[in-house]
Amino acid sequence: MEQNEINKYNVPIWGGIECTVHRIGNSFGNQLERNRHKYRLSDLDLIADLGIKTIRYPVIWESIAPHGLDKADWSWIDERLHKLKELGITPIASFLHHGSGPVHTSLIDSNLPKEFSEFAIAVAERYPWLEYFTPVNEPLTTARFSCLYGHWYPHKRDNENFGKALLIQCKATVMAVNEIKKRIPSAKLVQTEDLGKCHGTPELQHQWNLENERRWLSLDMLTGRINENEFVKRFFKNIPSLTADIEYLSANFYPPDIIGINYYITSERYLDHEYEKYPEWSHGGNGIDKYADVDIVRADICKRAGHYTILKETHERYGLPIALTEVHIGATRDEQLRWFVEALRAANKLKSEGIDFRGLTVWSMFGAFDWNTLLTKQNNFYETGVFDVSSGKPRPTALAKFIKKVCNGEKADHQVLHADGWWMNPGTVNIMFGTKQEERQLTTVENVNPDLPAPTPKPVLITGATGTLGRAFERLCKIRNISYVLLSRKDMDIADRDSVEEVIKHYEPWAVINAAGFVKVDEAELNPSVCLRENTLGPAILAAISRKYGASFLTFSTDFVFNGNTHRPYLERDEAKPLNIYGVSKFLAETRVFNAHPSSLIIRTSSFFGPWDNYNFLSMMISNLEKGERFMALSDFIVSPTYVPDLVNACLDLLTDEENGIWHITQPSALSWRDFALMTAEIANLDTSLITTANPKELGYTAVRPQYSALKSARGLLMPELDSAINRFLTDRKMAIA
Repeated sequence: MEQNEINKYNVPIWGGIECTVHRIGNSFGNQLERNRHKYRLSDLDLIADLGIKTIRYPVIWESIAPHGLDKADWSWIDERLHKLKELGITPIASFLHHGSGPVHTSLIDSNLPKEFSEFAIAVAERYPWLEYFTPVNEPLTTARFSCLYGHWYPHKRDNENFGKALLIQCKATVMAVNEIKKRIPSAKLVQTEDLGKCHGTPELQHQWNLENERRWLSLDMLTGRINENEFVKRFFKNIPSLTADIEYLSANFYPPDIIGINYYITSERYLDHEYEKYPEWSHGGNGIDKYADVDIVRADICKRAGHYTILKETHERYGLPIALTEVHIGATRDEQLRWFVEALRAANKLKSEGIDFRGLTVWSMFGAFDWNTLLTKQNNFYETGVFDVSSGKPRPTALAKFIKKVCNGEKADHQVLHADGWWMNPGTVNIMFGTKQEERQLTTVENVNPDLPAPTPKPVLITGATGTLGRAFERLCKIRNISYVLLSRKDMDIADRDSVEEVIKHYEPWAVINAAGFVKVDEAELNPSVCLRENTLGPAILAAISRKYGASFLTFSTDFVFNGNTHRPYLERDEAKPLNIYGVSKFLAETRVFNAHPSSLIIRTSSFFGPWDNYNFLSMMISNLEKGERFMALSDFIVSPTYVPDLVNACLDLLTDEENGIWHITQPSALSWRDFALMTAEIANLDTSLITTANPKELGYTAVRPQYSALKSARGLLMPELDSAINRFLTDRKMAIA
């Protein structure tokens, strides 16, 4: 797609950094510490290099003055704001981001607005050149999560405290802006909110109507419409403790200079009175009705309003300049690109209609941690942003490269953008409800026929149609809506140059994934020539022909390239010294592939387990234990087990990012086969006494294997924890059987 197609009206691209400082009980969580932006001044150079000129930036109250203004430490923000000024980037200063203030106060403390405005005065006097401010991010959302649902401090669950928290935040905003304006007359309020929208079955229309009235509360309070909001009339005006703050905001308000809408794929909800159709975690109610509350995209995609409609409704209600102030989806890389483009197209459409649209904010530049549990658990669940910081060093993703082109007015495209995100397909349910998953039907080719036209868009070419990896790539490309061609040996002989060239020339893939190969480690000792043909010659030929036709290339190596003489997980830079023919074949392939196609991506991995075949270690173990039979496992061979769906998703992300070189991709772990079996059996509530210790001879092994072959990546921690993978394996396996 040409640049003038996706950003025809030159929508400014803003940046944003996830900077939540939230409190649960007496514990504080800080996203700037988790994503390490707190310790990397150089991050700002990376943002500037993208061409971003405006950024939502943290000037966080709790971080600067946790013990009062007289003990404030301004050193960190002094350095950052000075650097932004040098780089020509305009900051939108944010003071309270899903926080509840320093430890001595809270969202329901009537003294908070006064103390907060004093902090705002200090900021304005220290940085008089600042112009844009978001004193309180998402006051309505924060009030809901803190005082209606009880997730965050002060953990209340009632309308009175919800109302109090919301009114106090809005009052604090008005007071802070008024004080800032006295010192910086040109100051502008950029008020953010996750506006969302609620839909549902006709039987619950009274409930979703109520929630749709509630979604406007914070913006109505700030724009002087508090007395017009039906929710206020029905719920808040009968609560005496709220009267004074309602009267204050009725007489004192400050319409935002820019309304910033934060819109997520979870922002739109669907309420269904037939709650039995949905998982138990979605069941809720209002004290009278019981219903399921799910994301609209999981229930009825056709009803989803989307970016454009939500923004248009906001503009029609308030008539003020608008912006998208958080555009993010915690998903695969292709989905992140598609989500960004959908938002950008919506912004361009609004501008084409003459609406004053100020900017689209890419969120978050360095990702976010644990938002899958709304920050209530620290489970190290990382969602990549424009940069992936899982290794500690920011790595630009495909999104970074795409945004840079958009900012610079260059042609911006990627093959994955030639298909829609799953949320746009009315026939797709991407998350499993019940026992089965409905999968999208894509145009795919399982057997090569030279008479067939090439698929559009350009496909990913996948070898190994009968193997575990090949079938997994097929399944996940289908789910991710990535066009693909799956090849068997009879379709293409990877060790025959003419066969490979004919197929690649015909299909013109943008990437080639080699999931084929000789995998029988012990048989390789007896048939070394066959093993070397499939594992060394084949990948080298595929790499050379892929390079010739401009395709990216990915192939797989193994932990068996190492000799095991270590007591720590192997990193990508460690020297390879294979002990057996299989390991030799893979090590030789690494060298020859890079010689043939220097930009190749080689994935070293280990010890597969997956839900879609019955012959992996865990599936066989579970089958034995369920039948009451003994299962033997090695206790002195240390490995890093790898969950196949996680592996395949990580590989597709790296391909989309145009990464290259050697990457170690396994679950982050190092344990024996026996401990792996015991861990899984305990999670699955199976009889662990049936698991016994074996030696290699008892298992029929003839090839020498490294006793320690655990892997770890110095390039990025891309995989979830092992216990998470095992739990998902057990669930997915049951569903695959069903």
